[in-house]
Amino acid sequence: MDSPSSETLARMLVLYALIPRNDVGISTRTLEEKLKDRGFQISPRSVQRDLKKLTRHFPIGCHDDRLPYRWYKTANTDLDHPDLAQSPPGALAYYLVEQHLDRLLPQNVVDYLSPRFQTARRYLDGLHQHPLQHWTKRVRSLPNGKALLPAPLEPQVWEHVSTAVAQQKQLSITYLSRSQSKVSEMTLNPAGLVNRHSITYLIANVAGYEDLRRFALHRIKQAKVLDDPSAIADDFDLDAYINSGALGWQTGEPEQTTLVADIRPQLAWLLQETPLSEDQTIGDEDNGWHRLTATVSKDQETLWWILGLNSQIRVLEPQQWAEEVKEKASATTALYTARK
Repeated sequence: MDSPSSETLARMLVLYALIPRNDVGISTRTLEEKLKDRGFQISPRSVQRDLKKLTRHFPIGCHDDRLPYRWYKTANTDLDHPDLAQSPPGALAYYLVEQHLDRLLPQNVVDYLSPRFQTARRYLDGLHQHPLQHWTKRVRSLPNGKALLPAPLEPQVWEHVSTAVAQQKQLSITYLSRSQSKVSEMTLNPAGLVNRHSITYLIANVAGYEDLRRFALHRIKQAKVLDDPSAIADDFDLDAYINSGALGWQTGEPEQTTLVADIRPQLAWLLQETPLSEDQTIGDEDNGWHRLTATVSKDQETLWWILGLNSQIRVLEPQQWAEEVKEKASATTALYTARK
């Protein structure tokens, strides 16, 4: 499957679990109803697309000789086990899902998958003489940069927020504003959830206003799902919203710029192995410096990366970044000078 989002992956896992291992099968309509019962807002066409994707990767058959079509898991396959979490590849998949997506999945999906997560952990712990026996002990994925501890969330808050997002319902919250240092009560129209490093944000607007804001979930002290539907349009595109730079970062195709800088040999060695871009060039050493040229995203995140390199880099272009680096360096020098 092509780089599915966390929500799509969760829906696929639940959909696969709903397909029976008998020759009778289950209809697309019934699958749609069961998915909706579990909090997924999905159309019949989307269910059909998901099923077609699953058949390319999993042992699923379809009785298509009469209507309605009925889907079933085919027999005599490695995945045709009483529980996918009790096969080596399936257990590992559940383990990885739990490790990386538990803060992004709606609470009802977490509750639904929780027994499978536990089964997968027990299964992997009990493996003997199998290549995957030590996988969970010997494989780790580390973030780039300093990893902060995740901001703690109230279970009740996460349950109501994720439910409101999944069902597109309004949400009543009590929120601690960092800028105003006070607690406020408000009604929100949820648009989506974004997880950034150690913090999960609810993207929403306040009822009566159109501008979208981000609300850190750990600052929501109380939350309650309301009966009124969210005023966010059905065609709202969360990816397009993120890529617009509205949140202060971009993951799509932001404006590009040419970075020209002098870099120290140690950094040059690192960038030769892990380049900044396909067109990156690094010149020969000259008086302890290498000339770096690369096309990079002109965004705040790239600038933060440059600032973190300190004396390992001397920015020449773009001029705006060079000036900002000098301003930050001067401010830092003044800060430490003032302590003397």
